[in-house]
Amino acid sequence: MSVAAATAAGYLGRRAAQKERVRILYRRALKDTLNWAVHRHLFYEDADLLRARFETSKHVEDPDTIDRMIADGEAQYNKWRHPDPYIVPWAPGGSKFTRNPTPPEGIEIVYNYGREDND
Repeated sequence: MSVAAATAAGYLGRRAAQKERVRILYRRALKDTLNWAVHRHLFYEDADLLRARFETSKHVEDPDTIDRMIADGEAQYNKWRHPDPYIVPWAPGGSKFTRNPTPPEGIEIVYNYGREDND
């Protein structure tokens, strides 16, 4: 493998990692925006502003500048994260998660109560 090919492969690998970090940052920020917005019409406005902030930096080509911008974005995201994010009630950490635990061994649930076969 030539030096130019190795350099190009390294560049492409770095750019792929940067794209993945930007995608993850955008998704996390968008989900966190939903925690801050009480109503959907407020969320849509905030989501448009967030998208516009990402779109303004879309055409930057320098890998070092991109890394610095990603680090700044992640720091800003961590600074402004919601302190009490919304958790779906039945998800882990939600208010209904494992509210009805499985019954202990030896206890049987009869689903056809009152309609059993009278043998």
